[in-house]
Amino acid sequence: MKMIDNTLNEFTGLLAAKTSVPGGGGASALVASVGIALGNMVGQFTVGKKKYIEVEEDIKALMAKSEELRVKLLNCIDQDAIAFEPLSKAYSLPKDAPNRDEIMEQCLKDAAKVPFKILELACEAVDLQKDFADKGSVIMISDAATGVAMLQGAIKGAAINVKINTKSMKDRKYADDLDAQVEKLVCEYSAKAESIYNDVLGRL
Repeated sequence: MKMIDNTLNEFTGLLAAKTSVPGGGGASALVASVGIALGNMVGQFTVGKKKYIEVEEDIKALMAKSEELRVKLLNCIDQDAIAFEPLSKAYSLPKDAPNRDEIMEQCLKDAAKVPFKILELACEAVDLQKDFADKGSVIMISDAATGVAMLQGAIKGAAINVKINTKSMKDRKYADDLDAQVEKLVCEYSAKAESIYNDVLGRL
């Protein structure tokens, strides 16, 4: 059974359990999917209203994109678990096992790919959330702000789950390049999310 088919109680129970997966990466994906879902909710309460007729097509386009992101982020929960399983096994290999270093290196790179994808998707979601906050129904902007706050948390969570893997890589050029990409996204989009949140807060 896919992890996303669990109930909320079951999934959070798995998070709380003494198991490797789901972990921080999957949790970040879930939080980001909830964050962008809140943006879509803003859209649902905006379309069909005469007051917002001029932006209705823009809102519909935003909703379509955000729904696509929501599904992609949810799928990342299982992708993250699948990518981590070989790494978990690699850590248990004896230190003198043949090709251990090569196996470990590849597993670390594979395990870093999904949280980096989650990070990129969450950043994309922040850009959509800004438009929901700017163009959506004013009675729903607190939900846009809540969504962007969750996305900011997901961005930081995904980033640290990349870095826990790059930290152990022997290919330092690969690791440093990936870390640099992560830092750039976190710096830009954490600030952008904070700005959106504060803008909404100032409009209440």
